[in-house]
Amino acid sequence: MTSPRPAPFASHSPSASLLPQVAEPRFDISALYRQAHGLAAPGQCVTALHMGAEHTLLATGIDPTTPSVVLTLALGSQKTARDFFRSTLPTPLELETAIAWVEDEVYAAHTRHRQWVPEGVVVIPCSTDPALHEIATLAGVAEAPTRVLPLEAMERLFNRLAAVAQGRPPAHEGLPASPTLAATLLVLRELMHHMPFAAITLTPTASGAGFSTA
Repeated sequence: MTSPRPAPFASHSPSASLLPQVAEPRFDISALYRQAHGLAAPGQCVTALHMGAEHTLLATGIDPTTPSVVLTLALGSQKTARDFFRSTLPTPLELETAIAWVEDEVYAAHTRHRQWVPEGVVVIPCSTDPALHEIATLAGVAEAPTRVLPLEAMERLFNRLAAVAQGRPPAHEGLPASPTLAATLLVLRELMHHMPFAAITLTPTASGAGFSTA
């Protein structure tokens, strides 16, 4: 019999959460999808990725104007931090609990996502998120108009976070004491491992790709 996955911390004690739930403006993932295709070669399959405070959005397809599938995951940076982390830095047990929960959500998304990706086609994921740019900088990716964050560099950064969770001072690893950053890195790690994405292409926010007031 399969053991039930651990429940989020906040569901037991919401009053202890550091981060309140926020009203998140709608992100125009279709505009980001079109922008991403503008950087890709004709016929490539692209995924536009946005990690918001309360949700993560993925839009994937080969058509340069309209995605084949848009997925919404209940894995926002603030939501994940609020649900699992009691303090500014996660403990090893909190990281383990969060990974188990996030992994299940990402695998469910992967199951739906792969139905729209042709067999043998490599997906090119792209994002303009400032938080992912921050992660790339912490991972040692040089500043540039277009940056590529490889899986290996992201995993090394996550290992530094795990060392901090074990008690190493954040300054020794060059990491801020930020539950939101830790949650963003954790969700990104699970997405890159299980979708799977070998690397994320990061570009600056362009006109027309971003938050919508509609």
